[in-house]
Amino acid sequence: MASQARGLQNFISDLRNAKSKEEESNRVERELAKIRRKFAAGLGTKSSSNDASNPALSSYQRKKYVWKLVYIHVLGYEVDFGHSEVLMLVKSSKFSEKQVGYVALSLLLRGGDPLISSIVNTIRSDLISAGAPSHMKSSVGSQNDTTQSLALCSIANISGLELIQALHVEVQHNLVSKTSSPNVKKKSALCLLRLVRTSPNLFAGREFAPHIAQLLQDRHLGVLTSTMSLLNGLAGQHPTEYESLIPYVVHILGMLVLKKACAKEYLYYRTPSPWLQIKLLKFLQLYPQALLEKDANPSTKTSIAQLTQAV
Repeated sequence: MASQARGLQNFISDLRNAKSKEEESNRVERELAKIRRKFAAGLGTKSSSNDASNPALSSYQRKKYVWKLVYIHVLGYEVDFGHSEVLMLVKSSKFSEKQVGYVALSLLLRGGDPLISSIVNTIRSDLISAGAPSHMKSSVGSQNDTTQSLALCSIANISGLELIQALHVEVQHNLVSKTSSPNVKKKSALCLLRLVRTSPNLFAGREFAPHIAQLLQDRHLGVLTSTMSLLNGLAGQHPTEYESLIPYVVHILGMLVLKKACAKEYLYYRTPSPWLQIKLLKFLQLYPQALLEKDANPSTKTSIAQLTQAV
């Protein structure tokens, strides 16, 4: 791994040792010109380097140059080429290439880029490559989880309308699928939250509420925390459509506050998952009248009274 990244490390070292901003800019410009030539080499007059990838590049070269573009972008310099090489990495069947491709895709491309349409099917394929149930997962299944997570992060970061319309169903499926790992469920919930913020009327709340109810019965506190982030985003837009989930939220809050049911890794100074508690209370804050109505669920009212005293 160290030998593979030597060219990138040397480039980063040069920039860090630059004595002035001008010296750094000159080094970046020279590197961009070099990478542009490498990407264009072998293409002839058939097309420009912005429109096609160079098949003559080795896997190592393509990854190295794309990593350099990512680093240059992170430093604040404009990178307006190399997108085809990024897409080539995303489409690769090799995980090491796909990983680099998705990172670069998230940073270098935006939703309106015309090249996005050519990668939709590849992202969809990676999203639906669900592994086996968690007790049967092998290293291949774990790698599938990572690939799904990379795809979900890219969708959330790019967040173009074309991408949302094409892939939101697959994101929802990953969220509610029983074969999805906790990590994939967490990523799916947060990805869907980003998509909903971009396109508020993505799906009908009353139809999606039962799926949220199922997720609120998950025992994994990380999944519950991400689900509550999504639920607060949805309920903030359409409160009445998610009012039926109040008993589930009250039950979770009761388990944390009254029974202290919390895995050790989620304790913060002996407080059970305080971040989840805040999200739960934020949701209940949307329904002050519903919690006080005479025909409200008696057990829910009792739990709320006990929670109030405990808090």
